[in-house]
Amino acid sequence: MTRVLLVEDNADLAAGLRYNLELEGYDVLHADDGLTGLEAARTASPDLIILDAMLPRMDGFQVLRSLRGEGSSVPVLMLTALGEEEDKVRGFRLDADQYVTKPFHLLELLERVKSLIRRHARKSADVRPQRLRFGDVEVDPASRQVRVAGKEVQLTPRAYGLMMALVRSEGTVLTRVDLLRDVWGHRGLVMTRTVDSHIKELRKKLEHDPTNPQHFITVWKVGYRFQS
Repeated sequence: MTRVLLVEDNADLAAGLRYNLELEGYDVLHADDGLTGLEAARTASPDLIILDAMLPRMDGFQVLRSLRGEGSSVPVLMLTALGEEEDKVRGFRLDADQYVTKPFHLLELLERVKSLIRRHARKSADVRPQRLRFGDVEVDPASRQVRVAGKEVQLTPRAYGLMMALVRSEGTVLTRVDLLRDVWGHRGLVMTRTVDSHIKELRKKLEHDPTNPQHFITVWKVGYRFQS
């Protein structure tokens, strides 16, 4: 059974969400503070996390930072009353998969949950792909390991996804909105800056000269393309 971890300190909201998620057939675990939620994320192997931002003991952004820092790629849907653009940018920069503000429409939330779980399951079920090479970079998609001149380099899960989206579309210009949709599953137009910040990470870690990139190329006023 698909397992959803709900990290929410509002007891009434948590009860309502848990009831509706269980009606959809999910096994739901609930934590009412950030530290408990982080521990549950580490030990219970959830298929998806619904994460509030304003939590006791440890806020949701800290929980997400800890998970991604440990290499976890579990889908995370942030569900929070913090609706300012800087809050959303912060969430996406920490590799949240979705950011939903309260109040929200229940049916839309349930559809987002279903979509994230389906997308993650599809990625996990992919056949073992071949290793990729460009310049001094070697990528093993099966283990998600990246090496530059034989030395392993750590990429955040979202930066890795961005790299793979560009590499697999070699020569094709992808707009920021294309990349948000394909990598983050986000269809809005307001979070395009987060793509730029992850491109900077890729250039810093994978390019010989980040100021004169040879692989991750900016197409002025359009987006980015990859060349090997």
